[in-house]
Amino acid sequence: MTRRGTDYDESDVRIRPNRRGSRARTKERPAHADAVRARVLAVDRGRYHVRRGSGAEATDVLAMKARELGRKGIVVGDVVALVGDTSGDPDALARIVRVEPRRTVLRRTADDNDPVERVIVANVDQLVVVTSLADPEPSPRLVDRCLVAAYDAGLDPLLVLTKADLTDPAPFLAAYAPLEVPWVVTSRFETDIDGLAAVRQRLSGRVSVLVGHSGVGKSTLVNALVPGADRSTGSVNDVTGRGRHTSSSAIALPLPGDQGWVVDTPGVRSFGLAHIDLHRIVENFPDLAAGTDDCPRGCTHDEPGCRLDAWVASGRAGPAGAARLDSLRRLLRARSGSTGEV
Repeated sequence: MTRRGTDYDESDVRIRPNRRGSRARTKERPAHADAVRARVLAVDRGRYHVRRGSGAEATDVLAMKARELGRKGIVVGDVVALVGDTSGDPDALARIVRVEPRRTVLRRTADDNDPVERVIVANVDQLVVVTSLADPEPSPRLVDRCLVAAYDAGLDPLLVLTKADLTDPAPFLAAYAPLEVPWVVTSRFETDIDGLAAVRQRLSGRVSVLVGHSGVGKSTLVNALVPGADRSTGSVNDVTGRGRHTSSSAIALPLPGDQGWVVDTPGVRSFGLAHIDLHRIVENFPDLAAGTDDCPRGCTHDEPGCRLDAWVASGRAGPAGAARLDSLRRLLRARSGSTGEV
């Protein structure tokens, strides 16, 4: 008689279950056909504040990113798909399982030599460059760089000039007249009813992102536009002439009466443009772009031999051609600067 234990057969083999689960692995992802759509309003340490619905039926929900999204970034303005508890109750936590394709993306780099792009906001229509006319002094270099970023992202630019009660805005506006950028001049938002109304009109029905130095009145403007926003405001340093950073993160806020959205962003001190193709800037000057056909290969359009000079001299760029060419080249130099400091 054979002793069991010395003469084995297949019946003696015990199949142990996989400790990580017996479910077969697959690369297929669930469709989540029942997921609900929502807009990302703010991002805070791995938690996403989102809003589903609109108007009286809007619900604010706290969500986390599903593991299946991996390292995919989610930013303010993204439209996402939610599953799980989307009730918005205090203890509820939904799950973001999909990021919908973005209509537009506003990016910047740390400086002009940094290849890493940083997405600021997604799905906006308009880039509002807020700059003060005094205290602190305006920075045309930052304004130029923001305009380049707007053109590259396919956003409509808007200049909002604050503190017009301290100085005449005409000299500053004259430098941007050839670019035909729309603008609004304001003084103190608490008393400048007409200026605030003009800003509201420009923002109505649109999703707008506000960008500017600290201390220029950006958060003050947001507080005036969105009662109850309670965005922190700060003063200007008497020694450096710069504003103190008050807003620490971007946040999307609905305008009263469902008249659009504004995205307030932290004050910036640099706006790198390393990711931008120079040719995409030229495309936003249709009166000049046609004149580049005869340019030498690799022409930067700001160098000897550029055929744009002859194009303008011929009159084919219109009566404002020379001023427009000067403005274009100013933007091209802003893009190709050695640093992103502004």
